[in-house]
Amino acid sequence: MHLLQPELHTRRAFLRRSTQLGLAGTALPFALNLAAMGEAAAFNATDYKALVCVFLYGGNDYANTVVTYDDDSYNRYNTVRGGGAGQTAGGIALAKAALTPTLLTPTTPLPGGRQYALHPAMTGLAGLFNSGKAAVQLNVGPLVVPLTRAQYNSADRATYPVPPKLFSHNDQQSVWQSSSPEGSTVGWGGNIGDLALSSNGNSLFTCISVTGNAVFLSGDSALQYQVSTNGAVAINGVKNRVYGSSAVQSALTSLIQQPRTQTLENEYNRVTTRAVTAESQITNGLAAVTLSTTFPNNNSLANQLKMVARLIGARTSLGSKRQVFLVSLGGFDLHDNLISQQPVLMQRVSEAMTAFYNATVELGVADKVTAFTASDFGRTLSSNGDGSDHGWGSHHLVVGGAVKGKAFYGSAPPVSITNTAAPEDQWHVGQGRLLPSTSVDQYAATLAKWFGVADNEMAGVLPNITHFGAAAGRPDYPVDLGFL
Repeated sequence: MHLLQPELHTRRAFLRRSTQLGLAGTALPFALNLAAMGEAAAFNATDYKALVCVFLYGGNDYANTVVTYDDDSYNRYNTVRGGGAGQTAGGIALAKAALTPTLLTPTTPLPGGRQYALHPAMTGLAGLFNSGKAAVQLNVGPLVVPLTRAQYNSADRATYPVPPKLFSHNDQQSVWQSSSPEGSTVGWGGNIGDLALSSNGNSLFTCISVTGNAVFLSGDSALQYQVSTNGAVAINGVKNRVYGSSAVQSALTSLIQQPRTQTLENEYNRVTTRAVTAESQITNGLAAVTLSTTFPNNNSLANQLKMVARLIGARTSLGSKRQVFLVSLGGFDLHDNLISQQPVLMQRVSEAMTAFYNATVELGVADKVTAFTASDFGRTLSSNGDGSDHGWGSHHLVVGGAVKGKAFYGSAPPVSITNTAAPEDQWHVGQGRLLPSTSVDQYAATLAKWFGVADNEMAGVLPNITHFGAAAGRPDYPVDLGFL
C-alpha cells in the first residue's frame, strides 16, 4: 500500500509557489491580491455558505455526551462506569431516568434496538435533533488508513500507520485540525478557505476566528482574521486619541500607514493599512446588524457564536460568499470531577449552538450555515474513579438547516471492554478508547463537499482522504457520509 501524502493538485501547488514568491519579496503578499485571481479559485460562489467549527478543547467524554440508552447497552455502560448491575447510576454513569427528556428519536431506528440520548443538560440540541435540524456522527476520529484492532496492534506501521502521537492533547488538537501533529502550519479549514478566496469581495474575511490563533483556519494563502466577541480588534493609536491629542493620533496614523522605501518597513505599513481598513469594514458592517435572538449570558461559547451570527448578518457589506469560522470552549479534560463539571460544559454547548441555529433562522440562512463539533479526542469508557482518561474516537454533532437530521451516521460501537479477541470487543483499543470507525477526513470531506469543494480538489484539502472511499477499495469508509 502506498501511504505517502498524495501529490497535491496543480492549483494548490500554484498557490504555494505564489505565496513563497510573495514572502521572498519578489511579489506583493499573495493573500492581498488573491481575490482578483480567478484561476486560483476552486469555485465561484453565487450563493452564501458558512462552516462553523465548534472545538471542545481538552477531549470531551463521548460516553456521557451521546449516551447509550437501550436497556442492554445502558446496563453495560452503567456497569463499566461504576454503577454496578441494574440501572442504578453510580461512579461516572448518568442515571437512565435523567436521560429520558433528551432521548433521541431518529427517523430510521438504529439496528439491534440501539438507542441514544444526549447528556441531560443538552435539551436544546436534543430538540434540534428530534426536529430534524441536527445529526450525530458516531465514532469519528483521526485515521491515516482504515484500521482494525489487530492492525492497530500490529508492528507493521508501514502498512498500518496510526495518527502521530495519539492521546496527546496538543498533538491531537492539531491532527484533528490539520492532519499533522503540533507544529503544523496549515489546517483543513484554511485549505477550504484557499479555494474560496476569490469568491469573496474581501478575501481577508474568508477564514475568521473568534477564539484566537489555531491551525485549523491557516491556509497556504488564506489568513485567519481574528476578532473578539466585541468585534474587530482596533489599533488603539489609530482608533483613539493618543495622550488626548487628535494631532498625535493623526500623525501616528500617517506614520504607520504611509509607503516607505525600505522593503520590510513598507510591507509592515501595508499590512497595518490592511488591518485598519479591515477593522473599519467589520465595525461598520456589524453596526448595521440587529439580532433579536436571545443568547445565554455567562457563556463564552455563546458570546463567540453570537459574533459569528452577526458577522454572517454583515456578509453582504463584507462581500462574503463563502466563510469558515472557528469558535471554542475549553475545560473538557476531566480526569476528575466528570459528573460535577461536565453538565455545565454540556449546557453551555447546547444553549450556545441552539441559540446560534435560531439566529441563522432569523437571518434567513439556516440552510446555508452548518455548525459541527470537534475535540482533541474522546475518552475512555472505563472510569478512573472520578473521571475518564484520554481516548481516541468520539461522537460529534452537526447542526443546520441543510443537515439531514433526526439521524445517526456511522457505526454504533458495542459496549464491552473485556479485552478479548471476541468480535464484539474489537471496537476499542483498550479501556473503551474508541477505535474510530469514521475518519476525520471523511467527516471533513462531507462538510467540504457541501461547501463547494470539488472531488478533484479534496486531496489537496485532506491529505489522507485518498485512503478512504470506493476509489481506494474501501466503500465501507465512504468519502461522503451523507449527513449533508
